[in-house]
Amino acid sequence: MARAYSHKKGKSGSKKPLIETKKTWIRYSAKEVEQLILKLAKAGKTSSQIGLILRDSYGIPDVRPILKKRISQVLNENKILPELPEDLISLIKKQLKLSKHRKINKKDKTAKRGTQLAESRINRLVKYYKSINRIPQDWKYDPEKLKFLIS
Repeated sequence: MARAYSHKKGKSGSKKPLIETKKTWIRYSAKEVEQLILKLAKAGKTSSQIGLILRDSYGIPDVRPILKKRISQVLNENKILPELPEDLISLIKKQLKLSKHRKINKKDKTAKRGTQLAESRINRLVKYYKSINRIPQDWKYDPEKLKFLIS
């Protein structure tokens, strides 16, 4: 699939296997993995950070074959899921950082373009998350209000 604005093709890289099977060398049960996820979430980790910690520290390469659900689904069932999705928060942080940079460097045209691209990605994500009812329908992207919420 092509990139959104550069008209270039995607980067090649390693892919996950199509068939999801539980590896025989994993010594954790589904209950233990779920407890680890909840412990890490209560420590303030995001779902992607939880996945990295499980992979690197506990030797669990993938949660889905073990639990038959994703990390975010486990967090949602236990009412620990944040109100804004993680990818949206990171895009908002990036846009806020770019706009802060643009206030200092007024002639930076590349940063202006980056700000425009970040805002359009945010708007596309907001539209998607509203369609699947992940965020409220009346939620609006306002950088000034979100500056206090995110930081």
